[in-house]
Amino acid sequence: MAFSHKPVLLTETMAALAVKPDGLYLDGTAGGGGHSSAILEQLVNGRLICVDQDPDAIAALQERFGADERVRIVQSNFSEITEILSGLTVDAVDGILLDIGVSSHQLDTVDRGFSYHCDAPLDMRMSQSGQTAADLVNTLSYQELVRILFTYGEEKFAKPIARAIERERQNRPIETTVQLAEIVKAAYPAAKRHDKHPARKTFQALRIAVNGELDRLSEGLDKAFDALKVGGRLAVITFHSLEDRLVKQRMASWCTGCTCPKDFPVCVCGKTPSARLVLRKPAEAGAQELEENPRSRSAKLRCCEKIKPLTGSIGQPYEEL
Repeated sequence: MAFSHKPVLLTETMAALAVKPDGLYLDGTAGGGGHSSAILEQLVNGRLICVDQDPDAIAALQERFGADERVRIVQSNFSEITEILSGLTVDAVDGILLDIGVSSHQLDTVDRGFSYHCDAPLDMRMSQSGQTAADLVNTLSYQELVRILFTYGEEKFAKPIARAIERERQNRPIETTVQLAEIVKAAYPAAKRHDKHPARKTFQALRIAVNGELDRLSEGLDKAFDALKVGGRLAVITFHSLEDRLVKQRMASWCTGCTCPKDFPVCVCGKTPSARLVLRKPAEAGAQELEENPRSRSAKLRCCEKIKPLTGSIGQPYEEL
């Protein structure tokens, strides 16, 4: 199965993960296996767990790595890392990679309904199960639509767009990507319609809502850090500010030590850092990658290394798969 997903920031990601030849790694958003393949190239007697929630990705991973005894392939969301590792009788891993967001394959497969450029059913489900984007735009209240568009899309014109959606669905159901894109375009101020596609932020917001992306990311970050061995690394690639802000703040909290007021003569909180930043600033695509893969323009890579377990962390040596 062709699963097109050019791995972004590949060189930077591999450098950040610092793969050990005998280590155990987990790619929580394996997609077509681009990053996974690069990890495997550096493993000798190590192991790799490939995770993805998309059935198309799982089929592609089985075709690509199914015969490799070093690889285990699991269909699940990365927010279930604890459960995944428990099912494989693994206690902790040496490194985890999360490449967050929609894949090129999902964007380019018209009938998945992620893109406003082609007409297709309004779907946007990464797992291909559960509520669709059409379900949301046809059933949510005006207030909830405004909240989703403003919170997840940072859309300044959330109110007129929500009103336009509400008017349209009184006449007929909103069922296709182009239908929704035209509704959004008509709701936009005329002077703003030619900057970027008016539907861009609306589609982002609905996709995030359909897939619960920010909730899954928040939950997945904690579980991923918890699943690392001491000395293990967590690398996360994001594609918009909401994701990056969440990753930045979470890693900063793990790297923070004493939080006592500065005028306290001694520390009474007893807090010490559980991680250190591998990258002080996020890595971004260089000129050559931007030319070869324009979708990398918004990608940011952050990475931290676990230096001690959190309270209640797994943090124990792992069993061989």
